[in-house]
Amino acid sequence: MRQSLDIPPGLSGDDTTFVAAGRWADASNVRFHRGRPQVVGGWESLTADLLTGVCRTVFNWTDRTPALNIAFGTHSKLQVWVGGGLYDITPTLAMPSVLLGADPLAVVNTTPTVTVTHLGHGLTTGATVVMSGAAAVGGITPNGSYVITVTGVNAYTVTHGSNATSTVSGGGSAVRIAPQVAFAAGSIDGAGGAGYGVGAYSTGEYSEPSTADYFPRTWALAAWGANLLANPRGGTIHAWTNATGTPAAPLANAPANVSHMLVAPQDMVFALGCNEEVSGVFNPLCIRHSGVRANTVWNTSNSTTAREYILPGGGRIVGGRAAGRYVLVWTNHALFLGDFVGSLQQPWRFERVGDKCGLIGPNAVVVVGQRAFWIGPDLQFYTYAIGGAVEPLECPIREAFADNLTPAQADKIMAASISAFTEVRWDYPDGRDGTENSRYLLLNIKDGSWSRGIMARTAFVDAGPSDFPIGVTAGGAIFWHERGQSADGSAFSWFIKTADQYLSEDRLMMVRGVWPDLADQVGPVWITVESRLKPQGDVTTKGPYSMAVGDDKTDLRANGRLFNVTLAGNSAPTYTRLGRLAFDVAPTSMR
Repeated sequence: MRQSLDIPPGLSGDDTTFVAAGRWADASNVRFHRGRPQVVGGWESLTADLLTGVCRTVFNWTDRTPALNIAFGTHSKLQVWVGGGLYDITPTLAMPSVLLGADPLAVVNTTPTVTVTHLGHGLTTGATVVMSGAAAVGGITPNGSYVITVTGVNAYTVTHGSNATSTVSGGGSAVRIAPQVAFAAGSIDGAGGAGYGVGAYSTGEYSEPSTADYFPRTWALAAWGANLLANPRGGTIHAWTNATGTPAAPLANAPANVSHMLVAPQDMVFALGCNEEVSGVFNPLCIRHSGVRANTVWNTSNSTTAREYILPGGGRIVGGRAAGRYVLVWTNHALFLGDFVGSLQQPWRFERVGDKCGLIGPNAVVVVGQRAFWIGPDLQFYTYAIGGAVEPLECPIREAFADNLTPAQADKIMAASISAFTEVRWDYPDGRDGTENSRYLLLNIKDGSWSRGIMARTAFVDAGPSDFPIGVTAGGAIFWHERGQSADGSAFSWFIKTADQYLSEDRLMMVRGVWPDLADQVGPVWITVESRLKPQGDVTTKGPYSMAVGDDKTDLRANGRLFNVTLAGNSAPTYTRLGRLAFDVAPTSMR
């Protein structure tokens, strides 16, 4: 007797045997596409060169040539791939040059000391600054390089080469300070945010971060026209003008400390979680944006379109994304929608559209069209479409993810779309494997089916403008994905397993063979059948049996009431798409 199973798409790994009957139970490196499971595409090296440091963000864009550019932000470097070569464009300076307010200098007669008013400067004694644009004050013109002595959060002194001839304030309105603070590498690993259960004991307020940096170095990367903007978390925004021999440089007048950066469709650069304009003090809920088509204009006035906003509520801004003409901003508690209203006094309006649905890490969200998908601090999955409401996403394989997410490393979670298969992918660090991203979850946004896999990628980005998606390993290897049917010429493993299936509710059955219904098979497929008499009974395993391309049946003898089947591969190349499973069965007895 031939008995077939038509299993719907998607894994159901968190359910018991009875509940999951008739479903797929587990898989790795198998996706559901057009309602059927198929092996994911392979990957091939983009370059033999390795990145320096652990990459957290990859971004692809085209310049005016138009040539493909790919930027990589690691914990220690900023690198780009251009024209087949990998180049280091890591900034040498960590802080932006700043245009000070009117007449910010003060001198004392017969002394060389110049007091500089620089709101929220964030500098330390011994740092070097380059001063330019100063007009004469008290008989001296203090332009040049100086070592500072900090006198307060808003001021410091420098020593000029000659004495002032009067006691006076001045300097004009064009004084610019360029701090010569060296760019430094960030952390590879997180140490846990402060607060109950996640950071050091008694550190910080409950559920809120400490003032210390507990996060791994992540980046926000975006295109400004043909050029690149790059923001290392907690640092300033840097600009790169596409010259491979020139490093990225701090963006003039941008905030010195930025949690996350994005470029809105209206040609404005947003600093999310940054220094307030007037005081210079870092505010984790402060949003500032540049002027329209003016990424170095950040001062708020009637003559600019740069503005500042403070989000209501507590917590901190974690990340943001552009969605159509809108901007989405997540704190660790809530989601805000930014709408461009075009008023000179208030170009943008921010409205809370979701509460208790914050973002777990800056890269844990992806926008497809005008719909966002993300993971919250509660390890729940959420979605939001412009004009709708925040909705939780049911994930029938969430349990293994939530139970095994490596403690204190959630900021490494990376979300990306795979447009060719209408998918969203989350790569995350699993404690069973270590502290770096080692596994992923895969959601088909068309039919809502879920799958997962074991694959170590610390950064991932969809195709477009590149021909293929791009993934990066912790060791710095860069791969084109969904290209070929091997792991860069080597074998990779995949499998998919059914839940226990009742072939008969009231009789003992013998499975005498399996017709697997495989399409486009490349490489051998191994079939294993497990049987048992009761849901909690002992398991009898038959196989694995190898099926070469063209084999139409696997013969075996397995008795029981419940059966499951595993199909697997591990070759180079390897691929198949599965149709219906069919069993050759016959009633039998306990004998």
